[in-house]
Amino acid sequence: MNTEDWRLMSPDNPDESHQPGISIQEARPKVEEPPKYQVVLLNDDYTPMDFVVEVLERFFAMSRPQATRVMLQVHLEGRGVAGVYTAEIAETKVALVNDYARANEYPLMTVMEKV
Repeated sequence: MNTEDWRLMSPDNPDESHQPGISIQEARPKVEEPPKYQVVLLNDDYTPMDFVVEVLERFFAMSRPQATRVMLQVHLEGRGVAGVYTAEIAETKVALVNDYARANEYPLMTVMEKV
């Protein structure tokens, strides 16, 4: 076989015609969704309700009515979900909210839980 024959058999050759009845299909990799985590605010007896609403508006881009609903859920049920995110975003939100609460001298606690 000479070098010309090898070039014709090369998969890099766009002029190469495929045999009839043979179909080549590129395999697509399976891409999985990253795991999701919910950011949960926990109730305490000292953080004012207005501060919780402010946190939900500021860090979770909630409207006032939506933030009020979640705040009441935290107050009445002991916990409320502020949002669902990938791990890195959830970790960042938890750290930002907890740091903000401490800076304002409130014990508001936020945690993340796998969904």
